[in-house]
Amino acid sequence: MSAAAAAPAEAAPKGGGKKKLIIIIIVAVLVLVLGGGGAAFVLMKKKPAEGEGEEGDGHAPAAAAAAHAPAKAAVHAPIDPKHPPAFVPLDPFTVNLADRETERYAQVGVTLEIDDAKFADTLKNYMPAIRNNILMLLSHKTAAELLSLEGKQKLARQIKREALLPLGIDVPDEDEDENADEHAAPKKKKKKRRVEVSYPITGVHFSNLIIQ
Repeated sequence: MSAAAAAPAEAAPKGGGKKKLIIIIIVAVLVLVLGGGGAAFVLMKKKPAEGEGEEGDGHAPAAAAAAHAPAKAAVHAPIDPKHPPAFVPLDPFTVNLADRETERYAQVGVTLEIDDAKFADTLKNYMPAIRNNILMLLSHKTAAELLSLEGKQKLARQIKREALLPLGIDVPDEDEDENADEHAAPKKKKKKRRVEVSYPITGVHFSNLIIQ
């Protein structure tokens, strides 16, 4: 009896050990399965996220490219290097004005704008005659005429005309044409087409204009 009782007692631990071994194996398998499934889930989730950046609507890559793209400078109209303007400053003029009430004089600085720098040499050859014409023009002006804006604009047009006369270039006097139209008999006005003519002197600028 004692031997028979001992045999089942020894078998019991063997049976319990097997159960524990089976449980450990099952737990290990579950851990592997769950671990592998979690890794696969993470990988599958990551791939679509990367795919959206590559094949999405394109806004994200475009925005990133725009953020890193260098700023473009503002586009301006290019200056024509073949026809740059040139300026010819004249020596200042000091002249007595035509005021009768009191003796007044003016100091005037004039700069001529020309369309071609080579034309400056031609102007220098005619400079004595040009200065004479401008001086005579200024001596017939009054202080009131030179102080007004309209008077200065008119003087600029007249200086341009007087500076071109020694070169044999006659510029129509716009002021005389306007006065003739005003005093003409009222008729049906016909619009005159003015032909644009280019002159070697394109503008007259005042560097200073002092009246005393």
